[in-house]
Amino acid sequence: MSTAAPPAGAAAKARPGRPKKPAPPLPPHVDALLDMLVAERGAAANTRDAYRRDLTDADGFLRQRCATGLDRASSEDLRAYLAHLGDGRIKEKASVRTVARRLSALRQYYKFLVSEGLRAEDPSSVLDTPKQGRPLPKILSEDDVGLMLAGAARRGGPEGRRLAALLEILYASGLRVSELVGLSASALSRDGRALLVRGKGGKERLVPLSLPARDALAAYLPDRAYFMVRGREAKQQAFLFPSRSAAGVLTRRRLGQLLKELALEVGLDPAKVSPHVLRHCFATHLLDHGADLRSVQKMLGHADIGTTQIYTHVVGERLKSTVETHHPLARKR
Repeated sequence: MSTAAPPAGAAAKARPGRPKKPAPPLPPHVDALLDMLVAERGAAANTRDAYRRDLTDADGFLRQRCATGLDRASSEDLRAYLAHLGDGRIKEKASVRTVARRLSALRQYYKFLVSEGLRAEDPSSVLDTPKQGRPLPKILSEDDVGLMLAGAARRGGPEGRRLAALLEILYASGLRVSELVGLSASALSRDGRALLVRGKGGKERLVPLSLPARDALAAYLPDRAYFMVRGREAKQQAFLFPSRSAAGVLTRRRLGQLLKELALEVGLDPAKVSPHVLRHCFATHLLDHGADLRSVQKMLGHADIGTTQIYTHVVGERLKSTVETHHPLARKR
């Protein structure tokens, strides 16, 4: 006598769930390093998480392949790890930029150990930083930015007015996306002509706003309460751009989605549009119109003017392309 097979659902319920893979153990002294970075250097949560991931990854490789831990590794052990990252034979080959970032995290770790008397020498001090070409920033033309600004202005309603304000501020100030969504409600100056921005490392700077940006922000402010949720207003009041989402404040990811939706709406390639691209547009278009590099550096919040100089290369490449395309002698050739 045959017996009926149990229903698929019942069989699935009977099977025990697969146990979750335990998180890899944190290398010794990493928590102390992370606490120091936050307390003394004002490191952001994203920076702290990146250090934690990079150092945990290095420790896992060293324990598995070199039979040693991160805290006891030699220079040769670290060379083996970096070589592994850049090995073209492995599926997850890391980019030169990623290898350089991992090496930077290792240097911070060993510098901390030496300063605390936990190691006598720094094994990362003899390692060379991999050379990486610096790609030119991606930008939109002034006409393309104009299309997006006009598209946002046409939307209307609270959502449209908020997007218009965000876009105008991005293009008028060159803020980093984290700086924009994290703006406090008190960031706007009394006369409404500037924003007090808290940038990397907790450094503050005053960023002027253009007249269109001031007008767009003034149009949005009466709608600010629309984005607050009953019972959470006390927390949301602190932000210039609250949100009805679970986060309670507009997130970087959501802003990126809104810009891509707008790009599609006005006929631009969404893949070429992001908050960071608009930051590049701000800097490049300013230099195109004769702004001096020091002023652009201050508004972008760059600690080193060398970082700002990349935009001069963008302007130079555009001028070169213009000459090659439109100069009469170039056309004859």
